[in-house]
Amino acid sequence: MPPLDFLISAFVTLVIVLDPIGLAPTFVAVTHGMPPVARRQVALRASLIAAAVLAGTALIGDYLLTAVGISLPAFRIAGGLLLFSIASEMVFGVRIQRQSAEAEQALEQRVRNIAAFPLAIPLMAGPGAITATVLLSGRAAGQPALLAGLIAVAVLGVALCLVAFLAASRIEKLLGITGNVVLSRLLGVLLAAMAVQFVVDGVRALLT
Repeated sequence: MPPLDFLISAFVTLVIVLDPIGLAPTFVAVTHGMPPVARRQVALRASLIAAAVLAGTALIGDYLLTAVGISLPAFRIAGGLLLFSIASEMVFGVRIQRQSAEAEQALEQRVRNIAAFPLAIPLMAGPGAITATVLLSGRAAGQPALLAGLIAVAVLGVALCLVAFLAASRIEKLLGITGNVVLSRLLGVLLAAMAVQFVVDGVRALLT
């Protein structure tokens, strides 16, 4: 495959899987109640973590999973279960209550936790993105230029997510307090469904 065709294919695939626009409302929901500065920190940290994970996946992902005996279906199941726990908190309002009760000094730690999970993993660098990156890196095997291009494309896709996150606060202002509560509950249900789908797909792949 010509280099340009490979890069275009990789970009389209990763952008569709990452879905920057679709992640913006989720970012609003999981960072509800945080000050703007903390939200920007979460967005930046999540993007850096996701970019690092996808770049590392492009380089050694397939070898690493094989070396430690972890299959992609197993990773999908684990990611789905973890995501479901976050979704349940959003649906029942536990996350918002806990964030309101935490003291100011705990803010930095919360920023780090939310940035790493669920935003960076598994929403951005989740099973779908990791699987796509592993498959694309396999097509680029033995060609350093294509591998470098794949990493650049992955970073560009994550950068688009960062732009969507930084604009997400405007969405929250438009929704208002009631709208944000409703959105949080609704997205919690959607995330739960997504988590169940991750588990179902993982189980199906293990059984076939």
